[in-house]
Amino acid sequence: MMMRFLTAGESHGPGLTVMIDNFPAGVPISSEAINTDLRRRQEGYGRGGRQKMEKDQVKFLAGIRFGKSTGAPIALFIENKDHANWNGIMDAEGVETDEKAFVRPRPGHADLAGFYKYNLTDLRDALERASARETAARVAAGGIAKALLRACGIEVLSHVTKLGGIAIPQSELPASHSSTKEWLAFQAKVEANDLRCAGSEATQMEIRTYIDETRKNGSTLGGEVECIAINVPAGLGSYVQWDRKLDGKLAQAVMSIQAVKAVAIGSGELGGTVDGSLFHDEIRLNTQAAVVRPTNRAGGLEGGVTNGSPVVVKAIMKPIATLIKPLMSVNLQTVEEEQAHFERSDVTAVPACAVVVEAMVAVVLVQALLDKFGEDTLGDIQAGMQAYQARLAPPPSTN
Repeated sequence: MMMRFLTAGESHGPGLTVMIDNFPAGVPISSEAINTDLRRRQEGYGRGGRQKMEKDQVKFLAGIRFGKSTGAPIALFIENKDHANWNGIMDAEGVETDEKAFVRPRPGHADLAGFYKYNLTDLRDALERASARETAARVAAGGIAKALLRACGIEVLSHVTKLGGIAIPQSELPASHSSTKEWLAFQAKVEANDLRCAGSEATQMEIRTYIDETRKNGSTLGGEVECIAINVPAGLGSYVQWDRKLDGKLAQAVMSIQAVKAVAIGSGELGGTVDGSLFHDEIRLNTQAAVVRPTNRAGGLEGGVTNGSPVVVKAIMKPIATLIKPLMSVNLQTVEEEQAHFERSDVTAVPACAVVVEAMVAVVLVQALLDKFGEDTLGDIQAGMQAYQARLAPPPSTN
């Protein structure tokens, strides 16, 4: 049994649709929880005007009854309120004209790639679907996945670790092997500010100042986010085939997010700079004779399989491709050099990116969970997990 989801919809079309298949019955699902994540995706210092306009809300169309999944396909819809301003441009039926055709591709966006691949005459057909507006649909799908994870005791968190080259000092972050209580307290601190970071007030002020300066300069900023899944049982994923390795699946899912250009598991980037004695996480016994890891540089995964430590995924987001002061491009109608097309844009969406990473990590973890404990109902999944975790418990000490 493998949960999967598909999305449909354009940035300025009527809305975004999500279809989720192979999701177990009996999972408590709340529109309030999903709407909270949709709001988190829209917030953040450096966002543009559209986020104030949309106020995303999910609508359940199928597969949920009386607050629980039924086992049938789940259909969700998120209205694009801005669609009302695009009549005539985004009509599903009508006659295409060259009057408002978008023909100057933006460096860093899918505009020119779409032109090549689909033989487009108006690059808006690429812009509308490749737009990061689609991530609202991913967050909704991730909200469904989180509901199942939460029912199984797993929480997925995120925070910004770097924005525009300004990093949150390591001393201001919890250890990657912190307890559940410590991680949840940390997340509350993250959610209390519009940068979604745990940095000191001085660090936050430095980042906001840099965002303001970048806005004045007509440019954009990228950054780095970290997603942590706590209470993930050991043994999810597999090392027996390349396409079953969980770290590979996480990397693919997170890399698929618009503007994400690099992904690391745990402290993966550190592995290329230090020797093995400084990278690998020792295996020790605690006072209850349970196997523990004093560190978690592996990010909770070894050999493509979870090892019981928190699963940690980092993503680097490039600066947004739409610049207030556009870079040079080529007009594909006149075949002359001109400035690239400009459309309403954010200065940065790194805080929002962290929420989208949460969603994609949650979906992949649900897929791995169902691969191991795949049943048709939540109760059967929970029973399977309890039996499995009882087997993993350390045997009584003979000392």
